[in-house]
Amino acid sequence: MAEPERLNKFLAFELGVSRRQADDLIAAGKILINGKIAQLGARVNLKADKIVVDDKTIDSTKTKQLIAVNKPVGVTCSRAHQAGDQTIYDILPERFHALKLVGRLDKDSSGLILLTNDGQFAFEMTHPKFQKNKTYLVTLDQPLEPLHQQMISDFGINLADGRSQMAITKLEASEVKASDIIYPSIKSQIYQVQISQGRNRQIRRTFAALGYTVTSLHRTHFGKYFISNLAEKHWREEQF
Repeated sequence: MAEPERLNKFLAFELGVSRRQADDLIAAGKILINGKIAQLGARVNLKADKIVVDDKTIDSTKTKQLIAVNKPVGVTCSRAHQAGDQTIYDILPERFHALKLVGRLDKDSSGLILLTNDGQFAFEMTHPKFQKNKTYLVTLDQPLEPLHQQMISDFGINLADGRSQMAITKLEASEVKASDIIYPSIKSQIYQVQISQGRNRQIRRTFAALGYTVTSLHRTHFGKYFISNLAEKHWREEQF
């Protein structure tokens, strides 16, 4: 017989939520196990128990999925279409449309985005306490002053929502793959930015606070995952 699994872990995976959110559903009395209201800390046997959420029985036969996508500029990380914009789901096969985004990239940014049906994985990749490193190639409208680079890297910049600190490395043209250069004419102003935070448009706002405009932002790494030679608008399956 299969080993019992914690109910909140099971719900996180099946519903695409965090374990804390799963506990909230259990505490609210919205989960039934074999017709009885589930309790916090409950365990379930996936082969024998019937789990119901809001009158809907959960099918536990699906397997975990994780894909990496090279998002182009102009594509939104959303299910809803805004003013005719193309969404990340428009460039994916229909079989992936139930997957949830792991974090976001804004419309004007490109590069690596992850999608999964594992809620706990998504939670651990995006919650600040886990400090998952992300790496970007950033081009600026003008060369970054050494003093400003030191300020951002060593001390951080105070933004409206808190201090923003990033590791910045000036890259030579020979260090950047041609496929990663969004605007080749200013390839001499490309910087590698590493950050473990992930607030809304944080990199753009950090440079803007010092008078710079980010003209392109391309994510190459997210935790242990990297874009490698994945072509724009293409996807590949990843291992957890």
